[in-house]
Amino acid sequence: MTGFRSELLRTFAARGFIHQCTDPEALDALAAAKPVTAYVGFDCTADSLHIGHLVSIMMLRHLQRHGHKAIALVGGGTTKVGDPSGKDESRQLLSEAQIEANKAGIQASLAKFLDFDGDTAILVDNAEWLDRLLYIPFLRDFGTHFTINRMLTFDSVRLRLEREQPLTLLEFNYMVMQAYDFLELSRRYGCVLQMGGSDQWGNIVNGVELGRRVDGRHLFGLTTPLITTASGQKMGKTAQGAVWLDATKRTAFEYWQFWRNTEDADVGRFLRLFTELPLDEIARLEALEGAELNEAKKVLAYEATRLCHGVDAAEAAAAAARAVFEGAGEGIEGLPVVECDAARLAAGLPFIELLFLSGLAASNSDARRLVRGGGARLNDERVDDETLVVDMDALRGGHLKLSAGKKRHVLVRPV
Repeated sequence: MTGFRSELLRTFAARGFIHQCTDPEALDALAAAKPVTAYVGFDCTADSLHIGHLVSIMMLRHLQRHGHKAIALVGGGTTKVGDPSGKDESRQLLSEAQIEANKAGIQASLAKFLDFDGDTAILVDNAEWLDRLLYIPFLRDFGTHFTINRMLTFDSVRLRLEREQPLTLLEFNYMVMQAYDFLELSRRYGCVLQMGGSDQWGNIVNGVELGRRVDGRHLFGLTTPLITTASGQKMGKTAQGAVWLDATKRTAFEYWQFWRNTEDADVGRFLRLFTELPLDEIARLEALEGAELNEAKKVLAYEATRLCHGVDAAEAAAAAARAVFEGAGEGIEGLPVVECDAARLAAGLPFIELLFLSGLAASNSDARRLVRGGGARLNDERVDDETLVVDMDALRGGHLKLSAGKKRHVLVRPV
């Protein structure tokens, strides 16, 4: 899939976004001739998106920047069912109130990357049509276009059955609902392209075929490769959990630091996928070696943080990192802040408990292991005494600086 004529698909290909496409030649011709409308779906399973969604979000951003129309579809309807793709067990069903709260958080995440003020990007909720469906008429009109034989071949179904893990009728309907979403979006908004991760290929193809069979529409599907690190880890998975896009769940400094810790072999690929730097500049950065490659990682961290949290937050995170790791003498205001009860601190708090309260240790036992291993620090001084009690006398500039190893730091401020 090279030699595209359209600027959109050339960009997607050059930056590494394309894994599979149902009809690349026809899609390329269409995108070269006129603006196309494309969508990505996001179920409302949490109140923020995370960097596992970032490849799809960046595709929508490129789509909008190249003069096409982006639809971000939030699954107010499909979340009530649960997508079995890539899951070993059924998702917990959420209440209507939870879904609405998550929907608002997802919209805030998407607004960091997409401009919803004009007419080149819109947010749509599939509950608009799914909540109104009548079960028997829906089965009669669309159920005949899906065979159980074929649905059993999809990985999302096959793997669950091979492991003898239950797959409910509710989940089994998910792929039918997603296919119907594509049909509705094509009818309502002229949407011709659905994009998503490689695990969505079967669901996307279902939608392409449903549009052809029911309305005679020529629709397209495009998936992105599964993004793993050079060491084989799933992108965005850390010991501390998901890397959220919401600053209240993952601070700008922590977000910056995640990208700064990128493996050497991933720097060029992540610059292409997760920043908007020109490709020739990325090639220059990717060619750096040794200690100079750390500068490329800082560029990656800054550009990725700027897109998600804004210029001011990216600059503050970079300044905090310089102060912490390079002794640059700048402020450390960009570090994560945890508040503690001033009265408790005045009375004296065990250092072990502070490590736990700050989130640097998962438990008091974990905190003790951290101290015994020599990785715990208070105000940049190593702590070896598990029985240490900390009080107001330890404050420096109104806060305590706690560290776990060389890369995790938190400010504790009494309130």
